[in-house]
Amino acid sequence: MAHSDDLTRRMLLKGAAGATALAGLGMPAIVKAQSDVIRIGHLTPVTGFLGPLGEFAQMGVKLAAEEINAAGGVLGRKVELVIEDSVNPQTASAKAERLIERDKVAMIIGEISSASALAIGQVANRTKTVFINTGANSDALRGASCNPFMFHIEAANSMMVMAVGTYLKTENMIKGKKWYSLTADYAFGHDLFRVAKKFVTENGGEFIGEELVPTDATDFSPYLLKIRQAQPDIVASNLAGNQITNFIKQYAEYGLQFPITGFGFDTAVAWGAGKGNFSGIWPLIWHHMVDTPSSKKFVEAFTKKYGKPPENQCWGDYNSLKIVAQSFTEMKTADPQKLAEHLRKGAKFDILKGREGYFRAYDNQMVQEMYAVRAKDSDKMKDQWDIYDPLGSVPGPNEDLEVLAPPKDGTCKMQA
Repeated sequence: MAHSDDLTRRMLLKGAAGATALAGLGMPAIVKAQSDVIRIGHLTPVTGFLGPLGEFAQMGVKLAAEEINAAGGVLGRKVELVIEDSVNPQTASAKAERLIERDKVAMIIGEISSASALAIGQVANRTKTVFINTGANSDALRGASCNPFMFHIEAANSMMVMAVGTYLKTENMIKGKKWYSLTADYAFGHDLFRVAKKFVTENGGEFIGEELVPTDATDFSPYLLKIRQAQPDIVASNLAGNQITNFIKQYAEYGLQFPITGFGFDTAVAWGAGKGNFSGIWPLIWHHMVDTPSSKKFVEAFTKKYGKPPENQCWGDYNSLKIVAQSFTEMKTADPQKLAEHLRKGAKFDILKGREGYFRAYDNQMVQEMYAVRAKDSDKMKDQWDIYDPLGSVPGPNEDLEVLAPPKDGTCKMQA
């Protein structure tokens, strides 16, 4: 962990020790945030199968904080990050509560696991503290589990499916085709497969094989042998994190020639699979070749700082902190309840894309463009990062952004 994070941790421990001493004197054990800083909690997994994505998330939010502070901070105060590893839903819930109650953060950014995001969202709702989800995709978080303090810059599963599905239909890869799917066996995967299966079957495809894969699985040979025997037309991934890395690497090693696609994807997991192993058409919420001035500036700054280009996960955490800083400045306060009200009123933000994004009041989902990419042949790669070509954006330039958002089916009953 970076030196600045060690300094932050030492400051927090020192404050906690002081509070303990005061409590011993019969005084309340409350550690108040310093008036010259605005503390922002960052909570995301950096261990386990989602760990590689969490590392990029931390890189993104740290860069945003540096840029904000270099420009004078927010309301004349520096932004101070309090960074934690969320680990699992139980730990995520406990750490979210600690960030709010002990560390006095103004709000929380992060998470990748849908189960952990639900746990953090429940704490946020109970404490009336804004939580911006940067990596959890489950539609249920925007549906029955929605709440007025949980916001989503990350796309819902239904958005990922529609983004890549638009191009799969164009390539005649759905109608009349036999599909075989591998799905991560936890909340995200179950929800993604439900949405993907609905889309494929409604567009004339058929699933002839459906496999649930444990999140700690590293050997995909049993699944690959079943795929070889089934002889599908299309193989679909509903996997997550380094599951995808292991799957696409071993798929290539087995020499299977069935076209592959995915309904959920992160660039970093394909980078980890090695040159020549990545194939197929995949969805992305953002990629480092998006051709806008703000996107190019972000890519340049990130690459200069970290020696590699940014990917979609760090995009979400970077933009979330920039959105919060912009909102506090526009509101002239760092009040968390007023922040929730501001975000829900349709404020628009430059999110490094062709069109601005905004959180819609129905479910707090950011309405925005998305993308699809096609894997490059290894002999056409310029370097280890050059693994795909952009296919375009969804919705089209003349379409309303809302057509990509999750359906307003009444399952989200936002309480005031």
